[in-house]
Amino acid sequence: MSQNGSILEQSKAYASQILQDQLDDMFVYHNLNHTQRVVEAAKMIGEASGLSGEEQEVVDIAAWFHDTGYSLGCNQHEKSSAEIARTFLEEKGVDNAKITQVIDCIMATRVPQKPSNLMEQVLCDADLAHLACEDYTDMSERMHKEIEKVHDKQIETKKWNEMNYAFFKDHEYFTPFAKEHLQPVKEENLSAIKKAKSDKAVDEKYVKKLEKKLAKLEAKAEKKPDRGIETMFRTTSKNHLELSAMADNKANIMISVNTIILSVVVSVLIRKLYEYPNLILPTILLIVVCLVTIVLAILATRPNVSSGTFTDDEVLNKRTNLLFFGNFHKMKLERYEWGMKEMMRDGDYLYGSLIKDIYFLGVVLGKKYKLLRICYTTFMIGFVVSIIAFVVAMLLYPPTDQTGFYTF
Repeated sequence: MSQNGSILEQSKAYASQILQDQLDDMFVYHNLNHTQRVVEAAKMIGEASGLSGEEQEVVDIAAWFHDTGYSLGCNQHEKSSAEIARTFLEEKGVDNAKITQVIDCIMATRVPQKPSNLMEQVLCDADLAHLACEDYTDMSERMHKEIEKVHDKQIETKKWNEMNYAFFKDHEYFTPFAKEHLQPVKEENLSAIKKAKSDKAVDEKYVKKLEKKLAKLEAKAEKKPDRGIETMFRTTSKNHLELSAMADNKANIMISVNTIILSVVVSVLIRKLYEYPNLILPTILLIVVCLVTIVLAILATRPNVSSGTFTDDEVLNKRTNLLFFGNFHKMKLERYEWGMKEMMRDGDYLYGSLIKDIYFLGVVLGKKYKLLRICYTTFMIGFVVSIIAFVVAMLLYPPTDQTGFYTF
């Protein structure tokens, strides 16, 4: 095995590179996003089906490679995928028995699927898990568009619904888990397709809605991070963090200065108040000013940490920002990793999280600097008033001894 990581991680990196860089633009469905979904489904179904660790690794490797053959064209893509996997695994020194298992899993996904063991059943069910997904309409439209591009001809919506209905009707899941959890959702999708198929006239508004949705999906698939946008996010975040550090330094200065003043007042001046009772009010004023200033400075630097947890529903509905530690610091690594992968699949969610992160950093900065302004203003005015009070007390109300004479 290579020293650069496990064979699964190497397979993931190699297959991802092929699907990202070598696929034709016409493959708007069979792309990296689809493969990532198949891998996630294979892990879920494999775990529920009781696969061993070694068997799960075979299925995961096959899942990463199962559509790489599209980089060489549509014809017999399973065979091409199997050859790509074989060549790669042989170069990495994987034993022949394991390579054969991977190849068999990939070839089992050929329609009509005919898996011969549990590993092949898991991958077959994972490959078609999208039939039971809640966003099946989006997945179907991607497939519709891809087939049109591959065959260079337009397929009417009614005809597409008939093709979908025929495929759904003849398909059955293999594993007990898929039959129990995926089949019911697939039946609901089948009912929706049947209803659309039976309509004699296609609703134009519905078609337009699907076309708009497809256009958005294609835009997301083709959208690449713009360097200017990335630079903007990076620069803005850096500036916010630097301003936050400056605010904390300013607050620390006020805490240090006022702590020193209070120490001097408590250790030296308070002892002399019996001899100089005229300084009691100025001393109390100075102590109050220092205490208020310290409290404001502490409030400006006091951290505010949220619950530290998130739910699957919040991630799937894009209601949580996983870039802020306060939203995930109590979650387990595997749950956070899953949430981050879901976010990275959706460009809008990713950029939206970056925008929220910058916004809330700005909100925190606004509170910090508002408190710091009040803090510095209180110290400036209070300190000046206190000094004037000391001067007035010494000049206008000098202390006297018991004989009635002034002591200075």
